[in-house]
Amino acid sequence: MTLMLETGFGFTVPDELSAPAPAEARGLARDQVRMLVGRRSDYASEERRIEHRVAADLPDVLRPGDLLVVNNSATVPAALTGVLPDGSPVVLHVSSAVPSAGGEHLVELRRPHRGSSLPFAETGEPGTSPARADLLISLPGAAAAILTARFTSRLWYARFRLPGGESVLDYLGRHGRPIRYSYVDRDWPLSAYQTVFATEPGSSEMPSAARPFTVELVARLVARGVLFAPITLHTGVASPEAHEAPYAERFRVPAETARLVDHVRDAGGRVIAVGTTVVRALESAAGRDGRMRAADGWTDLVITPERGVRVVDGLLTGWHEPRASHLLMLEAVAGRPLLDLCYAEAIRERYLWHEFGDVNLLLP
Repeated sequence: MTLMLETGFGFTVPDELSAPAPAEARGLARDQVRMLVGRRSDYASEERRIEHRVAADLPDVLRPGDLLVVNNSATVPAALTGVLPDGSPVVLHVSSAVPSAGGEHLVELRRPHRGSSLPFAETGEPGTSPARADLLISLPGAAAAILTARFTSRLWYARFRLPGGESVLDYLGRHGRPIRYSYVDRDWPLSAYQTVFATEPGSSEMPSAARPFTVELVARLVARGVLFAPITLHTGVASPEAHEAPYAERFRVPAETARLVDHVRDAGGRVIAVGTTVVRALESAAGRDGRMRAADGWTDLVITPERGVRVVDGLLTGWHEPRASHLLMLEAVAGRPLLDLCYAEAIRERYLWHEFGDVNLLLP
């Protein structure tokens, strides 16, 4: 059964605030997307708690000794076109390009729609999802995927039958395309879905909070005295943003990163996660005493205000839908009053949502 998490947020995001294309296609450099800075400090007046910036201003906002922890997972082309046994087309989103211990992958079946796809439940057409145990989906290159068991109402475990014993990652590299949702105006190359930190292929969707970073911005931050450390967390497909808890994901926190997090905190510095994926990885590797350890495996950690955070002081993130469970993580980091303030301001000032959109920096 899928764990449902009520967020309690009631704001509405107008459709026109979905970013339809990468910043570069809109005439901006990556680091020129807007960044709303929100500060949790009790002593700050409401006017001073909110600041409108662009991502390129990060060196002016952060302090020497701050640690930015980034996700080095690279996006893979995780969308495939398939054919059902009755000959009808289907889109298959591969949610975990890294297999489970049993060799299975999570997949979502979707209906093709105007160059993109929609969940079967949202098409308005009669009929239900064709997903069932033992369903065989024919794939390009004489390959196939066989559904084995239901995981949630929309995700299924599947086994891939690939020619020549090819890995799923290699197969996706030859036959897949980046996952694209209907608010994106057209297909964009895989490079549009990579961050400057991407070195470890495995994410079904881009860890997009780091997209505004450029080589030049990283260099300026280093010159400012800001530190960097990597983790790896391979993202699955996005939830339907209807109070659905995040699924288990593959992650790794290197020993060097764990040591640096502890060192920065001991020295009074701030640990700032670049993306909710980083928060999940770091908090999964933190003990109850707040000390870090190296970790490598799968995490099903769900971070809520009640659970709180142990090592993360701040967060750079994109904007989330009102029913997205990620908002509970943001509330754990920033507190509800600041979050309410940020989202009201973002909608009023027409910040852009989703993977090609603007960002929110939440600071202590």
